[in-house]
Amino acid sequence: MASKLNIATFVDDQFGENGYVLSIVDAPDCWIIDPGFAPSPDRMIAHIKSKQLTPTALILTHGHLDHIAGVPDIREAFPDVPVYIAQDARPALTDPNENGSAGYGIPLVVGDFETIDMPHGSELKLGDSEWLALDTSGHAPGSRSLYCEEVGVVFVGDALFQQSIGRTDFANSDHDELIRNIKEKLLTLPDETRVFSGHLAATTIGDEKRYNPYLR
Repeated sequence: MASKLNIATFVDDQFGENGYVLSIVDAPDCWIIDPGFAPSPDRMIAHIKSKQLTPTALILTHGHLDHIAGVPDIREAFPDVPVYIAQDARPALTDPNENGSAGYGIPLVVGDFETIDMPHGSELKLGDSEWLALDTSGHAPGSRSLYCEEVGVVFVGDALFQQSIGRTDFANSDHDELIRNIKEKLLTLPDETRVFSGHLAATTIGDEKRYNPYLR
């Protein structure tokens, strides 16, 4: 059984995007998930240093601008941290059209560097906790959720929100794929599983089964 999980949330003032730093109590390793626009990455870095943590993974749930904007700052602070992103999402790191920033008039390129793929069903470890990468694409190509059965938590990026779902009106979105992935990959998790999304407040799988109007 995994130890207690610490979850620190960092909200991007510009897009209201939730970035996270995960760590296990009494263990030095941490994960950084979806660093957004400033000042979120600076706050993440300060938190990590104040807690004397060591980042072992920078995980990108998908490639939209508000989830990758802080990558350069994180990599500058922690040059050795490996970056995890699904292969289908990787073009967003260098293509403003793929990451959506071109449409906002702020073309964003975070860099062409080595990354580690997260195929559906692959496993990652944080301390003594084991996590499963789930394909929850549809909002964006190569979207991934990270689920830990031991601590009853799933990080879903922009696939699922409290009583809502990710937008599917982008050029590379697929509404039917998103709904299918949510129902097959997320709603099959235990009802008590806590859901941490890329925006809005945390929720649970059970509440989304009961109250989410997009999933009825």
